[in-house]
Order: sequence, then structure tokens, then C-alpha cells
Amino acid sequence: MRLVRIENRCSRSLPWTCSPSCLATSLPLSTTASTRVVISGYLTALYRPEGVTNFFHTVVGSPVISKEVLSQRTTDYQNWVEAFARNHRIPIEWAEKGVRKEDYVLPQQRRMAKNDRYGVYFIFKSMEKGPTYRVTVPKYPTKDPNYRILARQRSRFTHYYFYIRDETLGPMVMRVASFLPFQTTYYLNGHSFIEQELTRKRIGFRKNDNAFLAVDDVAALQAAADRLSPDIIRQRLDYWTFLLGPKFAPKERGLICLSRIYAISQIEYATNYVFKRHFPIDKLFNRSCELGLWRLTADKIAAIFGTRLNRRMNGKLLLQAGGSQAVRKICHLPAQRVDLP
Repeated sequence: MRLVRIENRCSRSLPWTCSPSCLATSLPLSTTASTRVVISGYLTALYRPEGVTNFFHTVVGSPVISKEVLSQRTTDYQNWVEAFARNHRIPIEWAEKGVRKEDYVLPQQRRMAKNDRYGVYFIFKSMEKGPTYRVTVPKYPTKDPNYRILARQRSRFTHYYFYIRDETLGPMVMRVASFLPFQTTYYLNGHSFIEQELTRKRIGFRKNDNAFLAVDDVAALQAAADRLSPDIIRQRLDYWTFLLGPKFAPKERGLICLSRIYAISQIEYATNYVFKRHFPIDKLFNRSCELGLWRLTADKIAAIFGTRLNRRMNGKLLLQAGGSQAVRKICHLPAQRVDLP
């Protein structure tokens, strides 16, 4: 009963927050679109040790898969990236710790937009962990003297960040691992696609960072957001992957399928409202905070910040009895270890 009284008291202070349709007179612009999109690309033919073994034995014709054979692919790609940056006069630098990459390359991005140019305008090199392979010699002799044990592992090696201004998707980032299996990651923004669509159709708009503040045709804004489809994204990703990704000979592509599959790692959808006055914004913010505190229970906190317990876990381990008489282990971590978005 106590929670009901609190909810009713909040409802009397702000009776119209139950439905956004009540704010139609105060909303000259509203749109729903995807914002941040993270996509991972995988070379399925080289994603497992069996596929790598078949590639080097059958396609390449290498009798022994050694560390030098795998490293040669990495060296060839790294040399190609350096030559590509040098020939096209593209800055290539190591990412410095504590420097936000997007802010660092923003002047180059604005210069590309001002000159109405498309393509790669900056390349970052970064040492990060990623999937790769480890080659070991069997401990005991085998019938095949060329037999090697190939196993997956995660190690720290060079990754390349290509900052691109695409004519369809707008600004985007493509990260390529320089070690087999050459996993790729793509960072897109749905609002950048909308901006390109409105510009192509010569529809006036005003945009601040990632937010549309005004547009001449509201229906065209939502229609542009709805046109972003998987086919459009895949077409552009295939183009940039073929252009900037690791190189394979035509013979190798003819004997084995070296196309990538794409999987969405993260996607964010946002419904944007532009108000005529500041009054509704203040009330909605206060109401959202009240509902958020009321709905944020202990179970939801555990689901958000849940961590697998191990011997290296710092903090105090306690036991908690749930509603179903089940006992759960709860680890109290220091406040410094909690990373809030």
C-alpha cells in the first residue's frame, strides 16, 4: 500500500506523463531510429582450426603450418596498410592512452565534409586483445612428420582502425585485426545515414552532433530512418572490407569461400522528441527519475552488474536467501570497480 500511495502522489503532480500522445501540441518533431550500431564480421572459412588447416594445406599448398607461415600473412597485411596510407597520404598513428579517438580525428572528418569527399581519412593503430591461433609441435612423435597442433587463443596484437566517410552510411569506423582469422568490427550510426539521405534529397535540416533539431519535412525524416536496411548495410560493408581488409589471391578465392558473415553485436534505438518549451522536459526528467528509482530492484541490479565469481575476485562474499528459499552468493565489490555508462 505504501508503494501505491507514492505512485498516486506522483501521478497527481504529473497526470499527463502516462502517454506521449498527450504532448502532441508541444512536439513539433519526433522520430524513431537506430543510433549506435556495432557489427562483427567473420571469415567463416578461417574461423576454426580445421578451416585454417584446410586453407594452408589444400589451397596454399603449404605442407607444414608453422608460426612463420601464419606470421607471413600478418606481415603482408601490415605492409599493405602502411603502403596504402603512404600512397593516399592518409595519416596513420598509434592511439595514445587517454585520448578519445573520435575527438582526435574530428578535424579531418570536418575537412572531408567541407570538401565533399568520401573515403578513408585517418588510420589508428592500437594494441588490443583478439582471437588468433597458436601452433605447437606434438609432444610425442606421429605418423605424419608435418603434423602440427593448431589451437585458438586470445593474444595482444595490432588492430587497425579505419575512419571512413561513406557516401551512403556517412561517417563510420572499421576495425581490422592483423592476425588470423582477421576478425573485423564495424561502428555505424543510423543518424548519419539519415543525414546522408536528407542531403541527397535536398531537404533542409539542422543537426547538433547526433540530434536533429529541425527539418523541413518531418515525414521525410522518419522515412529516411526506415530506409536503413540490412541489404544496404551489407553492401557497404562488403565494399570496404574488400578494399581495406586482408588480401587473398584470385586463386585462393576461387578454391574456397572467403566471404564474411555479419552479426550485430550491439544496436541502440532512440526515440527523439523536440519540444517547443523547456517546461515539459523538466517534468519528464523528474518523472523518469522517480519511476527509475521505483523500478530498480535488487534483482535487476544483479542482472545488470552480474559477475562470475572466481578466486581472484576482490570484495566481501555474502549469502542471500531469495524469495524461493534459494541461497545465492553475492559479492560486494568496491565502488571503484563499478563502471557506469
